[in-house]
Amino acid sequence: MGKTRSAPTLTDVAREAGVSTATVSRCLNTPERVIESTRQRVLQAVESLGYTPNFAARVMAAKRSFTIGAIIPTMDNAIFARGLQAFQDELRERGYTLLVSSSAYDPEAEREQIRTLVARGADGLLLIGHARDPEIYEYLDRHQVPSLVAWSYVPEARRPSVGFSNACAMRALAESVLAAGHRRIAMISGLTEGNDRALSRVEGVRQALQAAGLGEGALTLIETPYEIDKGAEAFRQLMALEPRPTVVMCGNDVLAAGALREAKGMGIAVPEQVSVTGFDDIELAAIVSPALTTVHVPHREMGRKAARELVAMVEGTSAGQPECISTHVVTRQSLAAPPDPS
Repeated sequence: MGKTRSAPTLTDVAREAGVSTATVSRCLNTPERVIESTRQRVLQAVESLGYTPNFAARVMAAKRSFTIGAIIPTMDNAIFARGLQAFQDELRERGYTLLVSSSAYDPEAEREQIRTLVARGADGLLLIGHARDPEIYEYLDRHQVPSLVAWSYVPEARRPSVGFSNACAMRALAESVLAAGHRRIAMISGLTEGNDRALSRVEGVRQALQAAGLGEGALTLIETPYEIDKGAEAFRQLMALEPRPTVVMCGNDVLAAGALREAKGMGIAVPEQVSVTGFDDIELAAIVSPALTTVHVPHREMGRKAARELVAMVEGTSAGQPECISTHVVTRQSLAAPPDPS
């Protein structure tokens, strides 16, 4: 039986490249400190030998795992995909690996996942929204694990956030709806219990209506999970009302896509007979028919900035600096003036 070939070591790479082991280490960990010709020689040696750095040794030396955890509410649609991809890309550039869990909007599942990621040595955590039991933050403080909130911006909250004001963003859209002449307004919202983003979007609509001198009765609200079928079902319920709302504002683009599908099935023309709006401006918003008027959330910018801030918190160069990302209304074909009452 032949001798088992051992894995190449740092010393083997140094010998192959004709440099010291310290130079190899610098090239792999701080390449900007190594001149280009030497760096290329070392990288060629790494490639030809098939060398893999000893992760365990790196962890012991740095007293960090170079792993960041992220817990998102769902993987069922694209709402979090853009931001999370940008978050991961930025982490990778900074030498960190991302571990992702999905809580399915279940607070107990999120609690368990936080504990699991901490137990696995995550250096920091990205959390979505601020609504959770304070005990979770106390747990993270005890274990000295920095955490950052995204998809929501609340400067006075217990945890720093890199996100946007859901209330302000939806209020701006509601103001566009009012400017188009609508006064009978309905909203298909995500479930607001335990979801501060969904609740803030409802509050944003109410703020706009109040500022326009409209009372509570001007808004008809249905809460439902963020699913296309649920959006369709809620739209059908709203169209059974008398009088019908002239616009249906949806808590995200997925619900709005369901509303548009149901409108087509019911033979209701959008926007001629009823307008429909969304929120998020995912790819779906531009390809449905008619294209959705929605709120554009710069998910990639948010993801990259969140990664930079969380790494800075992990490495001790920041205590956590909140940052508000700007959103804007995107006007497309699904919003028009209300139909003539005659």
